[in-house]
Amino acid sequence: MSDQAHTRTEHDIAPGDEEQHSVGERVIGYVVGLGLALLLTATSFFIAGTDLVWQPSIPVALIVLAIAQMGVHLVFFLHITTGPDNTNNVLALAFGAMVVFLVVGGTVWIMGHLNQNMPPMDQIMQMHR
Repeated sequence: MSDQAHTRTEHDIAPGDEEQHSVGERVIGYVVGLGLALLLTATSFFIAGTDLVWQPSIPVALIVLAIAQMGVHLVFFLHITTGPDNTNNVLALAFGAMVVFLVVGGTVWIMGHLNQNMPPMDQIMQMHR
């Protein structure tokens, strides 16, 4: 019974604690991530600069490759996984994305309303005279 209890606690990890990996395993993970990121980047430049791909599909292909690039960075470099110990990381990522969305979206919204409410340029020039 004590042997089972020992093996059960040996593999239990508290939320927020990371599993200990050797330096070699970590380096291999980073090298694989770097290789995938470089491959996706080279593919994006290839698709943007070639005539081998149907021209109207190039923006869609670049968007798909950009999303794949974000996935590679999240998994291999930021270590965002679906594990239960990654809840805090996912929440921090979601909060950061929300803040960026609010800042960028609010800026675009304000600029759109400013453009809509500005007088024409000839009226502005007459006010300066």
